[in-house]
Amino acid sequence: MPKDTDQPEGEGDKELKEEMAQDTSEQTVRKRVRVSTPSPHRGNTPQASPPRFVSVEELMETAKGVTNMALAHEIVVNQEFQVKPAELPEGSLERRVKEIMHKAFWDCLEAQLTGDPPSYNHAIKLLAEIKEVLLSFLLPGHGRLRTHIEEVLDLPLIQQQAENGSLDISRLAQFIVGMMGSLCAPCRDEDISKLREITEMVPLLKAIFSVLDLMKMDMANFALSSIRPHLLQQSAEYERNKFQEFLEKQPNALDYTEKWLEDTVRCLREGGVESSRAASSDPPSLLPLNVHNQAYLRLLRWDHAADPFPETVLMDQVRYQEMQQEAERLVLLSSLLLIVYTTTGEAISGLTGLMDTLKNTVSAMLADMHTPSFSTEEALATIGERFCIELSQCLSQHGYSPFSADRQSTLKGQISATAQPDNTVRKLMDSRVQSYLLASLESSYQRTPPPLPGGLAPVSKELKELAVRFCRLVNFNKLVFSPFYQKILQDVLTAEESSSTET
Repeated sequence: MPKDTDQPEGEGDKELKEEMAQDTSEQTVRKRVRVSTPSPHRGNTPQASPPRFVSVEELMETAKGVTNMALAHEIVVNQEFQVKPAELPEGSLERRVKEIMHKAFWDCLEAQLTGDPPSYNHAIKLLAEIKEVLLSFLLPGHGRLRTHIEEVLDLPLIQQQAENGSLDISRLAQFIVGMMGSLCAPCRDEDISKLREITEMVPLLKAIFSVLDLMKMDMANFALSSIRPHLLQQSAEYERNKFQEFLEKQPNALDYTEKWLEDTVRCLREGGVESSRAASSDPPSLLPLNVHNQAYLRLLRWDHAADPFPETVLMDQVRYQEMQQEAERLVLLSSLLLIVYTTTGEAISGLTGLMDTLKNTVSAMLADMHTPSFSTEEALATIGERFCIELSQCLSQHGYSPFSADRQSTLKGQISATAQPDNTVRKLMDSRVQSYLLASLESSYQRTPPPLPGGLAPVSKELKELAVRFCRLVNFNKLVFSPFYQKILQDVLTAEESSSTET
């Protein structure tokens, strides 16, 4: 019988749906549900809405809505999102109780099947469950398979055979294994082969249910991959509506978002932001699009330990933090490669593969630069030593002047100096990386990518990949929350104009 490699969506059971709901950022979201708490940023500014008390039922309903929104968001933005089986912690009371109950059930089944005469009460209930699961895997066009399953697993007939002592449960089990082999994904072929090797009935039924659980996961993940393109079209409106419901019950749920945009406007007025355009004496534009783009860019410089993240980007905080760390790594990497190039001059410009070798050396040394145990000073000292060795060998092999001790000392000193955030080279490369990301954001709806700033060619591949991830996440966030941002920004600018007029 031909294998169906496409898993049908089927009718998921309640346990599967609960597992999907649990595999989200529910805990993170609930931590930020604040009830009737004055904003820490507004000081004596009157509240937009008076605080009110909510019942436990309202709070739970709100948290559930936010959890569903988080799940839909995760499915859309995370291309690798998958449903995974829930694992109880090792040694936990829940796991111990589950193991005891399962053992008691399978021991009871063993006693029934080995009795004289054998009893098939539990076994028939298991067959009914297995039949239901197999039928849920079928597509509407699988009429012949559906008929075959219904005929072989005819429960009334099986009950009559059990009462008459003519039930061949081993034959039914082998039919089930064969049908599972026809319906499973290719990755489960090995599991099906192992089922065929089991001869004892209770271990076989137990293993069948384990493999069926895996097939349910496959089915759910196939359904997710199938609906993701359609969900993308509806998700923005769904998230916006869910957040609006949340906002109606929590009027202060945009406090941190307001502060984020207010600070961005202030930074723009003071000129303390990156610009993708040439330097100008004119102040940056306060057009909404420019403010929004600058606000998103500020998320890649966020102090996550000190400042609460804006509510509207909270579900992606981990992603922004990862991109922030990647940007910092690329800044340091490009700074070191630029120092090498300027120190050694044109001698290395024509040496094929040298820059790639140096880049790989630095990348390996900086792979853990954001872990607590990482020492920037020690890593840079090691990089300086390695660079001097590589350059000395390469220059001598190609007939260039030896890399003198003075030049080596200068190179090591310049490399070690990049440990300081205010280092001239590091600040220059950081500004160029930020400018490129901002330019990518401003031209994200165009097919032509922005030109790469000088000095970033060695990291162009990694930087372009980072820009794509950044723009994709930002553009989806804009689709969802732009109405909220526009109202907040309008209020901020109106308040500033009123204050200026009064002054």
